[in-house]
Amino acid sequence: MTERTADAGRGITLAYEEIGEAGAEPLVLVAGLGQQLQSWPDAFCERLAARGYRILRFDNRDVGRSTHLSFPPPGPVTLLTRRWHPLQYDLTDLATDTVGLLDALGIEDAHLVGISMGGMIAQTVAALVPARVRTLTSIMSTTGGRRVGRTAPSTLRLMAARPATTREAAIERAVRMFRHIGSEGFPTDEARVRERAGLAWDRDPSRGGVGRQLGAILRSGDRTARLRAVTAPTLVIHGDRDRMVAPSGGAATVRAIGGARLETIKGLGHDLPLALWPTLLDLIDGHARTARRTARVQNVRPGEGGLR
Repeated sequence: MTERTADAGRGITLAYEEIGEAGAEPLVLVAGLGQQLQSWPDAFCERLAARGYRILRFDNRDVGRSTHLSFPPPGPVTLLTRRWHPLQYDLTDLATDTVGLLDALGIEDAHLVGISMGGMIAQTVAALVPARVRTLTSIMSTTGGRRVGRTAPSTLRLMAARPATTREAAIERAVRMFRHIGSEGFPTDEARVRERAGLAWDRDPSRGGVGRQLGAILRSGDRTARLRAVTAPTLVIHGDRDRMVAPSGGAATVRAIGGARLETIKGLGHDLPLALWPTLLDLIDGHARTARRTARVQNVRPGEGGLR
């Protein structure tokens, strides 16, 4: 898992890591709002790679060691009025970054697995360039519709707290957040949360990128109509205890994408509890394998014909 960087085009450089055999089926893990590549835990990636995949995880622009933009993040007034800074990007730009990374690594098409904002990015890639997506797995995500996938008011209050200015404060803030949005009936692994938050601070103590990424989500608005263009086999995974993205967001995603399948996991919040890894790994792997078998029967590549 040697960290490298790649030119994704348009002045954006992305930090990434690969896990697994170079010749295995590529599977791209797309991180959520403000999250860095290590938000997909090492052991989770290794277990997925052991099932026959070349895992690619990366920092989206504005977090970690990828390119950071320099314009000020949108404040409360901008978020309310939607009068965006001229340089404010949207989910299409983040999706284009993802495709640029695939281009840089010579990957023609891949399985895309995105979590939260990463699910929105993966959905957008699948809608804009169907031939690049073998399968789509959207986890804990939504369509951008105003009445679905809403964040709980209690969660919004935690998100609105002042950004941490020290490593220790960043760690404590992460612990408070994951205690709040974590899964029900599955204990939060605070040691792992602390370790990951400390690493995130060490890699990138700046916080302005989170606001700019949030602006990208809000600027993109309701993507329901766009999602009707998705033709990749789609699996939607959501928990019934998600306070960050209400379960209605997953249901809306399934309604928007033809043939999509919803898997609701009882007790799952907005995290990846260790006890649920076997379930999540089986779902991701099973979805990819089913699409592969279907493609063989129909004698088409995953990015062609009815499996684009």
